Amino acid sequence: MVLRMMFLVVAMVLGMALGWGASDGQTAMLLMGVGIGAGVGMMILAAEQRLKVAPLPLVLCGGGGLVAGLLVAGLIALVTGPVARSPHSIFSILASLMTFLGVPYWGLTMGIRFATEGWSPTALATGNTESVSTKKLLDTSVIIDGRIADLCETGFIEGTLVVPHFILQELQHISDSSDGLKRARGRRGLDILNVLQKMNNIKVELVEDDFPHVKEVDTKLIELAKQMDAKVLTNDFNLNKVAGIQGVKVLNINDLCNALKPV
Repeated sequence: MVLRMMFLVVAMVLGMALGWGASDGQTAMLLMGVGIGAGVGMMILAAEQRLKVAPLPLVLCGGGGLVAGLLVAGLIALVTGPVARSPHSIFSILASLMTFLGVPYWGLTMGIRFATEGWSPTALATGNTESVSTKKLLDTSVIIDGRIADLCETGFIEGTLVVPHFILQELQHISDSSDGLKRARGRRGLDILNVLQKMNNIKVELVEDDFPHVKEVDTKLIELAKQMDAKVLTNDFNLNKVAGIQGVKVLNINDLCNALKPV
């Protein structure tokens, strides 16, 4: 908390310094600089909170896109500098805002899309930025059920299967249960994960992302699906309904099996 307050004060001082340099000491511009510095500082602190739960590839690609955007903005400023020399003209202010806010933001969003969608050279060449391989989050019920392994083996399910650490913990907790039936189900789930990891046509990704402020595992899974823009693979009827209400796409193996029953 103390470090954040110090950072906010530094941002306000920097904003005041910029206002001083742009206005030769006019009070209105000084106050405006302090306000802009405080606003930018709070946005950076808010972004820091979001980055704490963001996957590392997302942070790296987003940061790389932001840096690339800043470099492009610098080049644009060098080219257009002679055109907009007056520091107090409306055109100069608008051009600076568009250049140093718009271009880096575009770079940031492109980097994030690259991390989440996994573009291929073909997609970049054709302009089609649809996800090459949609990630699917596995919940405890679908792992214990076991039919997910058969579907993957036959090729009906492809791409990356994501197993969050909190799901793996739940499986371990069930496998250590004093109840014999629960213990057998938990161990079956761990065996199914081992089978999936050995398949060549499927990639199993274990992620450490967690939401400490959320207690329910199902709610954590939905939040992670939103964050990763992923689908949820489940057999849980209630999770299916809640996720659908919150706009998360769900693949229910029971629904698939019912649809394949002969008429």
